Amino acid sequence: MSAFASTQDLISLFRPLTPEELEKAGNILPAISDRLRVEAQKVGKDLDIMILENDALAVVAKSVTCDIAARVLMTSTTQEPMAQFSESALGYSVSGTFLNPGGGVFIKDAELRALGLKRQKIGAVDLYDKGNCCKPCR
Repeated sequence: MSAFASTQDLISLFRPLTPEELEKAGNILPAISDRLRVEAQKVGKDLDIMILENDALAVVAKSVTCDIAARVLMTSTTQEPMAQFSESALGYSVSGTFLNPGGGVFIKDAELRALGLKRQKIGAVDLYDKGNCCKPCR
């Protein structure tokens, strides 16, 4: 199966890539697309069919794939992959936010929602068993 985005799409939507990043992107884009397909299968959907039926979803899938790839490419492999880092001196305070928690390909819930793969659910529990009450329910 093909990737939802090409390296040219990534360059257009993200930024120009170095030769090393270009090689990595060529390998990571199909992997990201397959991860999205697996996420769709988990909720009983076929993402490829959904994209064929909806042209707008094809654009969203391309954008989501590029966003995930950009996040992977921005993750440093030579130092701590921090998106935000703060230090203090005499109070001995250090804090940071990781760019890509756990490393590797990380798909955000917002990205899954954009593809229609995650929705809020409303559930209810019937507290009263209507079949066993003393008066017939009307």
